[in-house]
Amino acid sequence: MRSILLVALGGALGAVARYGVALAGLRWGGPGLPWGTWGANALGCLLIGLVLPLVRHDDARLAGVVGFLGAFTTFSTYSADTVLLWETGRRGLAVANAAGSVLVGLLFVGLGLVIGRRLAAG
Repeated sequence: MRSILLVALGGALGAVARYGVALAGLRWGGPGLPWGTWGANALGCLLIGLVLPLVRHDDARLAGVVGFLGAFTTFSTYSADTVLLWETGRRGLAVANAAGSVLVGLLFVGLGLVIGRRLAAG
């Protein structure tokens, strides 16, 4: 139960932070590109890179990495997983993870849009 509460607390803070970055992106960059998403993903990647080697305590990892960064951006986790695969010599898996995640994400968003639009149309 403690682990769940730590993840929930970190997740709540990460979601609020993500919302703040999204608002800042709109304010500073305008509605053209999704600047808030870019900002959250870049900052999340920087933070996970800083945190992973420094934080050893399980509670801090649960609240900070799984909770906060998980809610702030899953892109940071995907990126960290890919880099760690590369660093441990599993380069084929790293490339497959990088390319496959993007491809599957695009395909599933497209599929979701098709299904959602059909449901919305009645």
